[in-house]
Amino acid sequence: MLDTSVRGVLDRINDATADTRLRVVVAAPGGYGKTAFLSEITNTAVRVVDDAHLLDDATLRELAAEPLLAVAYRPWPRRAVLAELTRGAVVVPLAPFTREQVRDLLHAPKPVVDFVHAQTGGVPALVERLGAATEVSPEVLSTFRGELDWLDPDLHKFLLAAEAGAAQRLDLLSALLDKDFDEVSDIIEAARATGMLAEDGTLLPLAHRAVGALARAERRIAVRQKLAQLQMDRGGPVLELVRPLLDTGIGGPVFAAAAREALSSDPALAARLFHASTGGGTPSAETAASWATASAMAGDLDAALRLADQVISSSDTPQRRTAAEVAAVALAHRGQLARSTELFRWAATPYAAAFAGIGLIGTGHLFEETPPQPPTMLGGAASLMLQGVRQSVVGAETAALSTLVRASSMLEPAGGAVLLPDSPAALAALVAVHCGEPNMAESVLDRAVETGTGGVLMSVRHRLLQAWLQMSRGNLAVARETLMSVRGAFEPRDWIFAVALEVGVARRNSDLATLRRTWEQACEAVLRHPVDLFSLLPLGEFAAAAARLRDQERLAPHLAQASALLKSLGNPPLWAAQFHWSLLHSAIIDENTAVAEEHAAALGEFRERSRYCSILSAAAECWLDVVAGKVDPDRVEAAARSLHAVGLWWDASRLAGQAAIRTSDRQAMVRLLDCARLLQGRPVSARRAAEAVAVDVVEDAGKLSDREREVARLVVEGMTYRQVGDRLFISAKTVEHHMARMRQRLGSTSRSDLLAQLRHILGA
Repeated sequence: MLDTSVRGVLDRINDATADTRLRVVVAAPGGYGKTAFLSEITNTAVRVVDDAHLLDDATLRELAAEPLLAVAYRPWPRRAVLAELTRGAVVVPLAPFTREQVRDLLHAPKPVVDFVHAQTGGVPALVERLGAATEVSPEVLSTFRGELDWLDPDLHKFLLAAEAGAAQRLDLLSALLDKDFDEVSDIIEAARATGMLAEDGTLLPLAHRAVGALARAERRIAVRQKLAQLQMDRGGPVLELVRPLLDTGIGGPVFAAAAREALSSDPALAARLFHASTGGGTPSAETAASWATASAMAGDLDAALRLADQVISSSDTPQRRTAAEVAAVALAHRGQLARSTELFRWAATPYAAAFAGIGLIGTGHLFEETPPQPPTMLGGAASLMLQGVRQSVVGAETAALSTLVRASSMLEPAGGAVLLPDSPAALAALVAVHCGEPNMAESVLDRAVETGTGGVLMSVRHRLLQAWLQMSRGNLAVARETLMSVRGAFEPRDWIFAVALEVGVARRNSDLATLRRTWEQACEAVLRHPVDLFSLLPLGEFAAAAARLRDQERLAPHLAQASALLKSLGNPPLWAAQFHWSLLHSAIIDENTAVAEEHAAALGEFRERSRYCSILSAAAECWLDVVAGKVDPDRVEAAARSLHAVGLWWDASRLAGQAAIRTSDRQAMVRLLDCARLLQGRPVSARRAAEAVAVDVVEDAGKLSDREREVARLVVEGMTYRQVGDRLFISAKTVEHHMARMRQRLGSTSRSDLLAQLRHILGA
């Protein structure tokens, strides 16, 4: 294991004669192989001295008369007599093992060698202790006990500080050890001499584990507590110092400081730290308000509401408004939009005023004044959210969608570090669905999921809206799979969408058993969630299901409330058209032609307001004719293709299919059935489908560049754009551009369609 220069020194001392004067010095930290080197000296004329740093001065002076001398010692403590004794000596440079030397010693495969070298830093004694292992066992850690037990108290305290991450903080170490900087430097040198430190002065990973595992718990806690207090007094970060102290029973202000530090990245941890900071006592108003915020961001709305209520009920403090905002956010997620709006208005902060405006519109009250917002990401996004929602009810549909998409983009850098009653991405997706822009809805939701906008609270809502898009397109298996991926204890606002998805998928699959089984949940979900503007989609789905089950009476009051809400807002076409479209289908299922005609007439009033309204109105009239047995294949196909173009794929296929089975013209029936299959994404025939896939795969395979293939393969494997960018050393934005070009080139109509095509291409 010795390199050439060291072997040369060893040969020289072994070949020396009695009349030769030669001194060899081996100075290295513990565990570097000094004793092993000395054991290779076979020349009996050589005086061999190990651990010379432990000898007294008199003994060292006696060694000066030796003509042939090999001395090994640690570089600390420094000894003047030892330096004099070894002046002019041949120095043997012992160093840690390289990876190659570790491999030669252990005869192990590369993963084992990499693990051992990373844990030990190549220090020979530590490599020998760990051996050819792939994990660190308690037995290996226990071998450090003898060394740690005999350390000087200050040195032991330094190692505990190093284990806490403060090895390079001379200011903290000076205060912790009550030493000046020179004395601290001496202690660090003593620690280096043990062989447990890396070159940068931090503990080697194996030693780090040993110090943490073998130190007495009370000493380790005391050192971390002191370091955290010192760091907090200096205004520095304390989270990593305090995190290991959770669940030890101690508390104090330092835990609150750590909680505030963790709030944006890990709100659940922040909530635990706030709880620990109280030591089991009653939190102050400031702590309770921050704790409520952390709990809400972590999704624990019960705790958030309880803590916020304590602060609101206390005497007048600045934290009452913060607590009111937290309670308002929690109630919005609980579906209590009216009460949430009241709390936002009472809080009267800039952000709260904007969210109160959105709540007022959502509950049927137009809100004219736009409150000024702070020049922050959240302030700008909140202002745009309010502006976009107002535009959606005053007839500026395109402007509303653009405004909400901009709000979503503005908030993306904040990720999960903001507490929101609703996200701009969710509102943009709702508006996009209501005005026939499913691709825009999909894009904004995909980005919101990727960036984690709104954190845990909003993640479920975004995924449910993604599932809703899939259901509208007739991708029922994908919709159900997405729904199942977010199964859990839903808040009422998410639950009403989740149940509506269950109901919608079952109805579209003609699964009457599941529809009946889920219907009671649907009725309960409607009772738990008061009607508001942003819950019209599930309410419309429940209306169709109620007609299918002949149970319209239970839903009638809620539908009446929805109609009244829309009327109070002036029946905005963007929101009212989709609602009437759902009720039209409910009436058709119920075979109530008169009511169906009323909703078709209502859609007709919106015909000139937007392209989407025009398509729904034409399709509604076509539906009524089909139900009456008047089937015009050209008109039906045109209406169905128009519905498909605005994202209503299942409805489009349904219209063509129902027309096919109601016509007596054989040729028209075949044509409409083919149209229905194509709009549903199914081939006209198995043979034609196989030919089409074979041709498409061969042609499309040549359409991707090498870089696009790399991007496609990683995205298909499930990586986010950011992860793909990290893997290929490009930005997430560049990955997004690659995907957009592939989508355009392949003519994909949705993200799921693009992924399916890419799987075909990559498989070929």
